[in-house]
Amino acid sequence: MKVIKKADKKTYERSKDLTNIVADIIDEVRQHGDETLIALTKKFDGIDIEKVKVEGWQIEKAYEQVSEETILHIKFAAKQIKYFAEEQLKCIQPLNLMSEIGGLEIGHRLIPVEKCGCYIPSGRYPLPSSALMSVIVAKVAGVKHVAACSPPFAGFGMIHPTVLVAMDIAGADEIYCMGGAQAIAAYAYGTETVTKVDLIVGPGNKYVTEAKRQVLGDVGIDSLAGPSEVLIIADETANPTFIAIDLLAQAEHDPNAKSILVSTSEEIIEKSMTELERLIPTLPTGQIAHQAWLDNGDIFLVDNIEEAIKMSNEIAPEHLEVHVANEREVAQKLLNYGSLFVGHYASVALGDFVSGTNHILPTMSTARFASGVWVGTFIKTSFHQFVSQEGCKNLAVPCMHFAEIEGLYAHRDSIRLRVEK
Repeated sequence: MKVIKKADKKTYERSKDLTNIVADIIDEVRQHGDETLIALTKKFDGIDIEKVKVEGWQIEKAYEQVSEETILHIKFAAKQIKYFAEEQLKCIQPLNLMSEIGGLEIGHRLIPVEKCGCYIPSGRYPLPSSALMSVIVAKVAGVKHVAACSPPFAGFGMIHPTVLVAMDIAGADEIYCMGGAQAIAAYAYGTETVTKVDLIVGPGNKYVTEAKRQVLGDVGIDSLAGPSEVLIIADETANPTFIAIDLLAQAEHDPNAKSILVSTSEEIIEKSMTELERLIPTLPTGQIAHQAWLDNGDIFLVDNIEEAIKMSNEIAPEHLEVHVANEREVAQKLLNYGSLFVGHYASVALGDFVSGTNHILPTMSTARFASGVWVGTFIKTSFHQFVSQEGCKNLAVPCMHFAEIEGLYAHRDSIRLRVEK
């Protein structure tokens, strides 16, 4: 393996300052509720809002500000996401069975969380797709109360109309104009306006991620998201233009986004870099994408496709593209990724918006043990057992023996007193 280009900096690091800033924000929200949310919106977003909760008339106004074409495409994506989530739901089933032990019935139930808070980030552009990816899947899972929030957008004094429309189409029960660590705190602990939730999902910046880390335990979270990533595996059959634009597509997210190319062909690498330089000036986001690529991009020349597979499985990227001749064979050997895009025409953009799979995915190598948001994210698998007198008697001897080994004598006697005559 030969390193052609190595990232100049680490894309995500925690600091004491970040931890302390977020802890102070959470404490302020817990003490002062909506007052803090409104004050911090002014401080961080530079926008005055009168209240946090979005009213129906504001949603209706948003529809008037969004083109029919955009609404049509939002509904198209919503349909795809809902379809895939519904099919996923069919894959998980409740279980109830009679044990081989007489008098014992065991199983599990699938119980949706009652209340969920979806965080939809904001930035230079609106992100309606993130609203669809979280709210729709929660609703399909059966969550009774699904809230959505996003920071106000410059020029509107409110959540961007496109995002508001997407939240409404997705089926959000309540919508809040709030963002940052303060929004996470409001979801976790509740305010005069914001309903306390059981689970928080959705990506955000480092302040949002740190806030999710700090409230974890008081509330559930989906994951701790870092900067977005793509890894592309390419052989000599790959199209250099496709590789170049896909590397830039990831890099344009933000200055910390990470793009990685792993190829068996030095010629493909060289041609892809030529194409990358050609494409940068054609993009409105070219400057950000170029800088992110310079700072965070990696290129590795490997001896064979097996080495590429091994490297990918070790890196465990958020997005993984496969641009090779025997794409399906290679795909089967890839084990660690958030979402896999197989084939020369499988761009990450399709999964980001319209294919139906979720784009809220594990980052920073957490795909080694974590999954992206799916219906199961919102569902608890809760176990049960029905035990008759016969069942208790049949299990008594081994159960009491375990209790004595572990020094739990009340455990032992909780069985003994039931079975002794």
